[in-house]
Amino acid sequence: MIWQPHITVATVVEHDGKFLLVEELKHGQRVLNQPAGHLEANETLQQAAIRETLEETAWDVELTALTGIYLYTAPSNGVTYQRVCFAAKAVGHHPGRELDSDITRALWLTREQILAERERWRSHLLLTCIDDYLAGPVDSLALIRD
Repeated sequence: MIWQPHITVATVVEHDGKFLLVEELKHGQRVLNQPAGHLEANETLQQAAIRETLEETAWDVELTALTGIYLYTAPSNGVTYQRVCFAAKAVGHHPGRELDSDITRALWLTREQILAERERWRSHLLLTCIDDYLAGPVDSLALIRD
């Protein structure tokens, strides 16, 4: 078997001290995560982050910075993910838009509310990405070369 990491993207979207999250079904449990997903063929990292955020939350976003690049191996299946996380601002909402089938809802939570839901995090990357965003500095999108 050939080891192959999965490339994923995520966005940290903050508005008025709250963060845009998704509640999704994973192994029959409702877990919390940033809007995130896999890079698809023939798209850039930035395009993937914008697309995934819209599909999972019904929010259009504008990417503003690179928050970080993370390597994570899921304990449940041993799959390694390389997550490229972006900071973004919400620019438009489509409340009638249907969300991805595994997403139960999009919600806005404060950092404190997220901490109170620790047992529902999809992974520790949820808070790591938010804390890296809050700690700053975030990096220029120019670091990403397509």
